[in-house]
Amino acid sequence: MKLKRHLILSCSVLLMLLAAPSLATAADAIECHVGSYRLADGSSVDISPSEPGTLRWRRFDGTVGQLHAAAGTAWTSTGGWTKDSDGITASFPDCASGDITFNGVSGHRIAFDVKDVTFMSRGVTLAGRLILPKGTGKVPVVVLVHGSEPDSALTYYYLQRMLPAEGVGAFVYDKRGTGISGGKYTQDFDTLADDANAAVDEARRLAGARLGRIGFQAGSEGGWVAPLAANRGHVDFVIVCFGLAVNVIDEDQEGVELQLREKGYSPADIAKAQEVATAAENVFESAFTSGFKEFDAVRAKYKNEPWYKDLRGDYTWMMLPKTEAELRAMAKDFDWHTPFRYDPMPTLRAGKTPQLWILGGEDYEAPSAETIRRIKSLMASGLPFTLALYPQAEHGITYFKTEADGTRDSTRYAPGYFYMMRDFAKLGRLPGAYSDAEISRPDPGAASH
Repeated sequence: MKLKRHLILSCSVLLMLLAAPSLATAADAIECHVGSYRLADGSSVDISPSEPGTLRWRRFDGTVGQLHAAAGTAWTSTGGWTKDSDGITASFPDCASGDITFNGVSGHRIAFDVKDVTFMSRGVTLAGRLILPKGTGKVPVVVLVHGSEPDSALTYYYLQRMLPAEGVGAFVYDKRGTGISGGKYTQDFDTLADDANAAVDEARRLAGARLGRIGFQAGSEGGWVAPLAANRGHVDFVIVCFGLAVNVIDEDQEGVELQLREKGYSPADIAKAQEVATAAENVFESAFTSGFKEFDAVRAKYKNEPWYKDLRGDYTWMMLPKTEAELRAMAKDFDWHTPFRYDPMPTLRAGKTPQLWILGGEDYEAPSAETIRRIKSLMASGLPFTLALYPQAEHGITYFKTEADGTRDSTRYAPGYFYMMRDFAKLGRLPGAYSDAEISRPDPGAASH
C-alpha cells in the first residue's frame, strides 16, 4: 500500500487547468505532445504528462527526465526527478504533425492500433483502452493493474505506449473511483482482482485474432491484486514490480526497521520504534475509531528518544503529530476498505501461473527482504517464480541520490528494468542478464508440492 506518494499530476489539477480559459490552450498544447516517438537512430522516447506546464520523457534504457518549456518550441530537461539540468533538449516544431527533435535526433510519433472501451465489473462501469502495435500478427498483451494511486491510468500510465513500441500490446483502464471510471475508490483486493479479470476479458475480446499471450503487470499494491486475479481467471504470466508477499501491517513494520537500521540505530531502539508503529497501525486498522489512549501513551513514552524524529514507516509517520480529534477526522479520507491482515502467501502457493517479481533492495515503501525470502521459498517448492533484485533501487525500481537532509531524489529507472518486463511478456522467462539485477530463475529440479 502506497499512501504517501502518488503520481505527480492529479486529475483534479488537470480539470482546473482545463476550466481556466487562459490556461486551457497551454494544457491542450502539452497534451498533444503526449505519445511515444520513434527516433531516426531507431530508438524511442515516450512523452507523458507531468506537473502543470511540464512533460516527462522516458526511454527504454531507463533514463528519464522532466521537460520544461523554454523559448519558442524548445524544451529543456532536468534529470530524473531532480532539479538538476541534464543538458537534454527537445522540441515539437508542429504539434499536429507528430514530429519531435530529442537531444538533437529527429523523430515522429508512433502510430498504434487503439480501441477505447467501457466495460462492467461488479455493477460498475470502467473505462479502458487497448493499444497494439500496428499490423495483423499476434502479439502478447499486458493488462496494467493499478497500484494505490488515485489518478487516471488512462492519462498517466506510460507503459501503455512504451510496451507497444517494443512489440507488446497493453490494456490500460481507470480503476473504480478514478479517472473516468465509475464507482468508489477502494483498496479492497478482492474487488480489485475481479476488476482486473474483467479487464482481461475485455482485452481478449478487443484483441481478437491478434491476441497471443496475455497477462498482468502490477506495481506496488497491485502485487497483492494480480496474483489473486490470476488464480481466479486464466492468464499466461504475472509481472509484479515493487510488490509485497507480506501483509499491510508487516509493510509498515518492515519500513520502520529498514529506515532506522540504515540510519544506524540499534535493534533495541528499533524495537521501541516498532512499538509506536504497532499502536499507530491499530488506530489505522480500526478505521480511526479506537486505540487512541495506547497510541498517546507510547508516543509520550518515547517522544524524546533520539530515533523518534526519524520514525516513518509506510504510514505511521503521518499519524505521529496528530491529536485524537485530528486522527478521528482522517477516517473519511481513508475509507478504503484496506485488508490490513490479508496474507498473500496462500494465494501465491496456490498459483500455477509463471510470475516475475522485480524488487528493489532500497525500497523504503515496500521493503523487500522478507518478500525475497518468501518468493525464494516458493521457488524452492517448485513453483514457477522468477525473482529479479536490483540491490540499489527504491520503490518504482529507480536509482536515487540522497540529499544532505536525508531525502531521496530518483535519478533514473534501473537499467534493464523495462527490457525485463518486455521479455517476460513475450517469452515467459528472462533469457539473459539485465544490468546489475540479481536474477533467480525457476529450478526445474525443485520438487513441486
